[in-house]
This record gives sequence, structure tokens and C-alpha cells, in this order.
Amino acid sequence: MTKNCKIVLRLFTVLLFAGALFTRCANIMTPDGGPKDTLPPVIIKLLPDNFATNFKEKKIYIEFNEFVQIKDQNKEMFTSPAMKKQPLLTTRGKGIVITIRDTLKENTTYAIDLGSAIRDNNEGNPLNAMRFVFSTGDKVDSIMCSGYTADSYKADSVSRTFIWFYIADSLPKTPGYDSTIFNRKPDVIARAQNNGIFIAQNLKPVNYRIYAIGDKNDNQLYEPGTDMVGLLDTIYNPVNLPEFGIWFDSLRMYPSAEPQLYFRMFTDKAFVNQRLVDAQRPEQKKALLYFNADYPRIDSLIFDNIPSDKVLIDPQTNGRDTVALWFNVDAKELPDTIKGKIVYYRHDSLRQLSKTREPLKLAWKLVETKEEQKERERIEKEKERALAEGREYKNPNAKNLFSLKISAGKEINPEKGFDITFGSPAIKFDTTAMEIAMVDEQKKKTPIKWHLERDSLNMCRWRVVADWKEKSNYSLYIPKRSVSDVMGYENDSTVMEFATFDPEKFATVSLDVAGVGRNSYIVLLTDNSGKTLQELKGVKSGKYRFNYVAPGDIRLRIIEDKNGNGRWDAGDVIAGLQPERAESYFNERGEDVFTTKMNWDFEIKLDMSKIFVPMTMENLVKMLDDKEASRLQKLAEEWEKKQREAKDKDNHTQQSGGAMGGMGGGMNIGGMAGGLKNAASTFNR
Repeated sequence: MTKNCKIVLRLFTVLLFAGALFTRCANIMTPDGGPKDTLPPVIIKLLPDNFATNFKEKKIYIEFNEFVQIKDQNKEMFTSPAMKKQPLLTTRGKGIVITIRDTLKENTTYAIDLGSAIRDNNEGNPLNAMRFVFSTGDKVDSIMCSGYTADSYKADSVSRTFIWFYIADSLPKTPGYDSTIFNRKPDVIARAQNNGIFIAQNLKPVNYRIYAIGDKNDNQLYEPGTDMVGLLDTIYNPVNLPEFGIWFDSLRMYPSAEPQLYFRMFTDKAFVNQRLVDAQRPEQKKALLYFNADYPRIDSLIFDNIPSDKVLIDPQTNGRDTVALWFNVDAKELPDTIKGKIVYYRHDSLRQLSKTREPLKLAWKLVETKEEQKERERIEKEKERALAEGREYKNPNAKNLFSLKISAGKEINPEKGFDITFGSPAIKFDTTAMEIAMVDEQKKKTPIKWHLERDSLNMCRWRVVADWKEKSNYSLYIPKRSVSDVMGYENDSTVMEFATFDPEKFATVSLDVAGVGRNSYIVLLTDNSGKTLQELKGVKSGKYRFNYVAPGDIRLRIIEDKNGNGRWDAGDVIAGLQPERAESYFNERGEDVFTTKMNWDFEIKLDMSKIFVPMTMENLVKMLDDKEASRLQKLAEEWEKKQREAKDKDNHTQQSGGAMGGMGGGMNIGGMAGGLKNAASTFNR
């Protein structure tokens, strides 16, 4: 290792362990009893020294300035490269002992990353990003690079992801079929902090194939369909990447950096093997088929003594991995165990979809409580008595099991109408007996034309379609026994009144879309929490409108719908496909939250060429800077709000640092963070 590399590494180590140096500026003061301890433990001795070469030790001792505890070792600690047996951590005096239990490779640089497992004994203050590095050869690999991991759909940072580096020259070349992360162990491992930023160290000046793994189960393994994953379109040599800055974030208490690499994380369900996982029959006339992956291809379903046209197939989830079967036959004709077979496409051992046939046994048995049994026996006796007397029996305590829900409240959106959802598929409608009428100011009812459309994704849901008029009153009447469902139940009568929206009580969001290339886009209008309120599909250049937008805070999310299927598509690790991009709209002032008011027309210009600009390091840094500035501004506003509330409550002015420690006032947060970043060290190696 060169002298300059050693200086860089040791300077970086100072940054990693700089918590004790910078924490004092955010120290929280208490009125009585002296200052609260918010400082992490400080390292005062290392045996052997960090960055030792020709390492042959089995134990490492790290001593601190106070007694410490070890917390969440299995969750926090990892080694790079991975060891078959994880090192063992134990406390000894004011220090810890790291016992290496694995046979180490020759001429290899190792790092033991303890995360925030080491905390002081009294307050539990963590020492973040603690790392011990050594080499079994005569040099320590010293190259570094940085990156950012984000949820490809939400565009929010993904925390605590593992970054796996594979030396590209050692990997087989299999175009169109990349199984690297399933078949090999990474050569170098890094981990992102809570803000999604990672700083990978101890790299060689060689080409790497790099992946990001969101280890949901903390087992340091990639589980497709469960863990998020990110991949890059090409290989990278860290020495050829742009220079980047490193600084210590004194608010979050860990190191951060300008990212060189960008991972758009997604859950890869394309790799999950398709198979029928389970088949259940929770009700006499209903069965559920559970598949291991979305969108199963079912060729046929055949049941003994049940005609195929009497079996209703009803997907229960967006991906259709759960399918309900409704048996439209008399309950008396259904056996306790329905036998049949399913023919569908299943993945074989080579992950090829092929047609397969599997038997089905759907068992159901009525299980009664003692009270239910007594009630049934009582009703049967009453029926027999009524039959003997020549009269019809009616159970006065009988509850109608027919289920009907209407999505209309007091008011409905005239562009959407409303839905009627049944507990099980409706098989008979007497729409001639039903009535929807417009109600005038004199309460006079005028019937209107309307019809029902079944939801393509839910057999139990129907959309009521009519030529709805704005700011008008309506009534709905569904008479008794005009609807029956597959379970054999019939409805009670339903009467309700509702109105359509008054446009003057809502805002309109007008979009002027430009900069569109070959792709079409999906534009989502969401509330401040990200919940979708309205959406537009197939958006190209031109004018668009969101009508009936409730007053309040809104955001815009845009999906680059490359294949034009009207939905966001995740990536595919094996095929090397990236997920479709989804971005938030920011105006020229960097704002992404907009407040609408009643009877306003809110105009927004969407330049897709700017929103979906290629993500270079410069653009990525700017995006993160804007997000950080917005986050700090919100912190400042929250702090100032607390100050005002405290002032109103106590009726006197409080000290500036009372709510968040020595920040010197809410508006100084950004300045403090910027000062640290401006003082950052810059590396390109």
C-alpha cells in the first residue's frame, strides 16, 4: 500500500469514528441534573492495529473510554468477504474481543463491519459504522466508491441494503441469463446507511459486476420475491468513476457521501418459480387456489360431476396469484370432498414453463358449535311442525346472509359513478325492478337510464354507469329479491339518496405535457402521504386534466410506461432488465407538495425530458441535495412550530436550543449540514 493510500484510509477512519467529535453540536440539554449523555463510545486502543497486513491473529481487542454493550450482533455485523462462520463478539473490561472462527483466504483484504452493535453501557448510544480492516497478504486493498439505493417505484431511499461486488473477470459470460447472485459469493461487501448512501471500501482497481440486496430477513442471503434487489447495466472499475466527497453527518451520526452509482431497487417476482402452493375450501361453495407467483396461466379446471360452466373463476389479487372458485350449483349436490384436476403452466427445474396436470381435493365440513347445533335442531323441528300443519315456516330470528356494499356516500364523482360489491358473485339481476332517479328541488323523481358493468379484476364488484349530472340529487332503489348470489342468498330492499359533486367545491389540476419521446406515461395524482387519488394512463404530449380534486396537499408521480401496458413493471435480475422509472414532479423551486383550493384551476407543466433526465452522478447529487434541503427545511419548520407552541403554553420565550439541542435556531440546520459537507474529504480512489 502506498503512503498516500494509507493517509486516505486513516483519514476516512477518522470520519467513520467521528461521532464523538461532532455529537456535541447536537447535544440535548435538560433543565436539571446536568447534560444528558449523547456521546458514543470512543476507541482508545486497537490490538492489533487497524489495517494490519500479513494478519494471522485469531482475536482482536478494541478498548473504549467507557464500558460498552453488544446489541443485535447478528443483525448489525457482517464481514467482507463473507466468512462461513461469523466472528464472535464478547465484552472484556471496557472493550470487546472479536474472535475469528473461520479459516481465512490467503492474500485477501478482510473487513469486519460492526454497524451499530457497540453501544455505551448507560444510555445505549451507538458507535455507528465501526469497522476493523486487515489483510492476510502484504497489502490492504484501498480503493473506494460510493452509491445510492432507492426504491424504484417510490423513489425513496432504501436503507441498510447490502452491496455485493464481484470481480467481473472471474465470472462466466452468459448473455441474457445472469445467475451470479444465486451461484457465487461476493468478493467485497458494503452496506448502505439509513439514508440509502453506501461507501464501499477495500476494492481492487479492477472491473466489478455490482448488485444491491435488500436483506429483509437479515440472513445475508438473497431471496427472490422477498428481498429487494438492484442491478447495474454495465461493469464498473472504481478508479474510473468520478471523484466524490465524504463527510460525517452529525444529525444522523454516520458518514455520508456523494454517490457515484445509482441502484433502483425492486422486488423481482419474475424469478419466483410458478407452482400451485395450496388449495383450500373455506366455504361450501367457495375454494381458493394459491399460486407461488403472479399471473398463473390456467389451461383448464375439471371437477367430478360439476359442469365447467358452473365453476366461476374469480382472481382475488392484482397479480392474480390467489384465485377463488365459486361453485354455482345447489349446495345439496356438492360432496364433502370435491375431486378434480387442474392443468396449468408450472416452472420446471430449468425454470421453463411447461404444462402440468395436478389433482385437486377440496374438502369442506360444516363445523357447528353446541349453540349452533341446538338452534339448527330447533329450526328443523319447527319446520316439521309447520309442514304437518300445512303452513310455511319463517324463522323470525333468521339473518339474511346476502352481502351488499355500495361505495357511494352522500356525494359521488360524476366522472366515476359508484360501485356495488357483493359478498359472492351475483348470478341474477332483475335490473327492470331497480331504479335510479334524479330528484329535483320539489322531491320529484325522474328515472334515468343506467347500466351495470362488471369489474374485470373482481367478479363480485359492479360499476353503476349513467350520464351523471353535476350538482344534482339522486335516489337508488333495489327491491327485495331482485339480486341473488352464487351462495343462494337473496337481497333485502335497499333505498339510498346521494348527490353528485359541486365543481365549485373542488379544484382542477391542468397538465401541459411536453418532452415526450416514444414512450407513454402514467401520471398519478396522490395526497401528501402518497395515496393515489386519481390517475391518467397513456399520457403523451398534450393537455390533460384532473377534475374534482379535493382541496389540500397533492403530489404528482409519473411512471415511464415503456411497454404501454398501463402499469408499473419491476425488473428481472436473470434477464438483466431494469424496472420502469417512476419519478416525482418538482417545480423550479424544488417543491413537490402543492396546495389546491376550492374553485381553483391549478396549472402544471410536465416536461418529461427533464423529469426523466439520464441519472448521471451530477444529476443524482443534485436530486439528493434537493431532498436533503427539503428534509432539513421540514425539521426547521417542526422545530419552530414546537417553539411557538411552547411559547404559547408557558407564556414566555424559551431558549433557542430548548427543543432540539444546540442547533442555534431552526433555520440554521441547513447551514450546519452544508458546512460539514463543504469541509468533506474528496476521493477518487
